[in-house]
Amino acid sequence: MDFLPTLWFILIAILWTGYLFLEGFDLGVGMLMKLFAKNEKQRRVLLNTVGPVWDGNEVWLITAGAATFAAFPYWYASLFSALYIPLTLVLVALIFRAVAFEYRGKAHTLAVRNAWDWAIFLGSFIAAFGVGAMLALSTTGLPLNANGDRVGGPFAWFNQYAVLGGIGVVAFSLIHALAFLGLKTDGDIRDRAAKLLARWLPVALLPLACWAIAVVWINASLAALAPLLLAVVAMVFAWIQARARREGWAFIGLGVFLLAGVAAIFTAAYPNVLPSTIDAAYNLTVSNASSTPYTLRLMSIVAAFGLPAVLAYQTWTYWVFRKRITESHIPAAHPVIPII
Repeated sequence: MDFLPTLWFILIAILWTGYLFLEGFDLGVGMLMKLFAKNEKQRRVLLNTVGPVWDGNEVWLITAGAATFAAFPYWYASLFSALYIPLTLVLVALIFRAVAFEYRGKAHTLAVRNAWDWAIFLGSFIAAFGVGAMLALSTTGLPLNANGDRVGGPFAWFNQYAVLGGIGVVAFSLIHALAFLGLKTDGDIRDRAAKLLARWLPVALLPLACWAIAVVWINASLAALAPLLLAVVAMVFAWIQARARREGWAFIGLGVFLLAGVAAIFTAAYPNVLPSTIDAAYNLTVSNASSTPYTLRLMSIVAAFGLPAVLAYQTWTYWVFRKRITESHIPAAHPVIPII
């Protein structure tokens, strides 16, 4: 076993887990602004729950992408070139979403404010679906030739696994956001979030569970059965806690489900980082897709100092902004011109 490439394969899995866990609920909150909030004050409550942290959460996406580029350049090159169109859409969606967060409160007409709300919703949905599709395809395979190039047209990547992964991350983000709102809000928003969480949690986690099962089945991995079983147990635990309105434990249960599910997926996929659906001989693995040992050693030294610093800063941020937010905390908005 190649120690450093394997180590970075694990670290990249951890980075994606961190992204899905932290960015998951704020992507979900972005979608819930249209699907859940009843009025302007509730939309502002939802926005304020993630306002101090959403940009920090996206650091995990940047870090995961950068780590893939540096540690496994062939994986990065094949994956990002094969998925050029969907990943470009994800980038555009994240840009519009970020701009909408900043400019929504500056809108002077309801039409403009509504447009920014749609930008947040669509940006969150497209980003969640696109990242889910990318990760699903990275673990189930793409039509790659011996050079690592995609075979077929610009939509050759689109298949059932892309849809499953996309829906899985979207659904997880929504249910994760409901648990998060149970921790960060009170009153009507918290009550309705708790009811929806208890009702829909197992349904929302099913696509992600099916993705994990599919990867384990495709690779016939016995080693992945233990984390897969843990994911199932965590899902049941989270549902029980949600039904008992213990939002904190439900939130933790969702986190364990995600961690165990990702562990099962990456364990089953190992040593492949990007399988080829054309011929297994064309698979990119931790050995043939990795950077030089010197690069990996240098990255390991940087990560040993950088990752704890990021974790410490984000932990401090969440601690500072730990208080619940209610509609009574939201001041009156500046007057706007109604939609005619």
